[in-house]
Amino acid sequence: MSATARDRFPPSIKYLAWNEAAERFSYYGMTSILALYMARNLGLPEHRAIAGFQVFTAAVYLMPLVGALLADWFWGRYRTILWLSFGYVAGHATLAIWESGTGLAVGLGLIAIGAGGIKPCASAFAGDQIPAGKEALLSRLYDLYYWMINLGSTVGTLVIPLLLDRVSPRVAFGVPGIAMAAALAVFWVGRGRYVRVPPARSAPPPAAADAAEPPARGAILRILAIFAPVAAFWALFFQYGSSWTLQADRMRREVLGFQIAAGQVQTLDAALVLTLIPVFAVLVYPAVERRGVRVTPLRKMSVGMFVMVLSFVSAAVVEARLLDAGAAAPHVAWQIPQYLFLAVGEVLVSVTALEFAYGEAPRRLKSVVMGLWYLTIASGSILTALVAWANRFHGVAYYAFFAALMLAAAVVFALVAWWYPAASSRRAAVDAAA
Repeated sequence: MSATARDRFPPSIKYLAWNEAAERFSYYGMTSILALYMARNLGLPEHRAIAGFQVFTAAVYLMPLVGALLADWFWGRYRTILWLSFGYVAGHATLAIWESGTGLAVGLGLIAIGAGGIKPCASAFAGDQIPAGKEALLSRLYDLYYWMINLGSTVGTLVIPLLLDRVSPRVAFGVPGIAMAAALAVFWVGRGRYVRVPPARSAPPPAAADAAEPPARGAILRILAIFAPVAAFWALFFQYGSSWTLQADRMRREVLGFQIAAGQVQTLDAALVLTLIPVFAVLVYPAVERRGVRVTPLRKMSVGMFVMVLSFVSAAVVEARLLDAGAAAPHVAWQIPQYLFLAVGEVLVSVTALEFAYGEAPRRLKSVVMGLWYLTIASGSILTALVAWANRFHGVAYYAFFAALMLAAAVVFALVAWWYPAASSRRAAVDAAA
């Protein structure tokens, strides 16, 4: 067999990759206008729009625990993705048809259940497609997977804000629903090609299983020790869709004579990530390795945590210029540095965490571990919602608070990562017992 054949992805991956791109178009297209819709169309104060956005984000990332349990113990990953996707489509339809605060709450609730429930299953299901003996493909798979995520989100955040500004909220919310229906169709078409790991129906309930399998419990606790400080990363990260977008709405946005929508500025993150993933994979990581420094997932994540501090330092600088400028608002190009630091942090932390979580998880508990990763994201969003709702920090102080929080979390993460034991032998023992 040639090296090319050995390194080729299974045929099922193309369906999952395009499903992910369409689903991310629907999700990020909708969220690119969410905070603006709440502030402009529903008339909410800025701090409540930020809090509302973050509460929804937290709900989306709390649901993965439910989806993981459904997948690992009852339905299996394939059926969990399939059935929850129908609710996802219904949520988008509700947003498009029912234009009110109540309609927004119902639609977002359905989307949270659908989008959140399939999250741990989608990435784990993609990992299931890699045959035994080809584990080296996992890193490439998750790079591809994350590239498709950002392809979908880039197109979504370019198109949907224009529809909100120039057409109507109904159309702006309806197009993501069509995209999600397309994602569901692509997933269903590939049904005959998937590797399906059956659920552990004969296993005891989760709590009893943990008690019966101390190695599995120990592995999960070690992973949680790594995940915990990363919650601060997510407290900052998703603010590009809330506080940063509302910040952009107060800035000048003319580009080559064209007035871009505030929500379109979010495209910077996805576009930068699409560029940086291959740059890091082809240039940065090999260059570091040639200097004798081993590039490990935990080292990548540690550097990314510190880089994230700079994103909110940059946002604080922009906010200071906004407050000083008065009527002469600064140009939105001033946000580029904060988006660049955000994208670098995302590549180093979020992309790497998918590989880390799947690789470290016990074989029968992979969806649960992925669900715990998303619980980490939810915790960060809840923290941001609480800070925004309390309305204690304003202007520059708001961004400075989160920069300081991120710095403290980065130091803690670096210490925990240094402590984290090599788990290869432990994983082998756990998988043998699972």
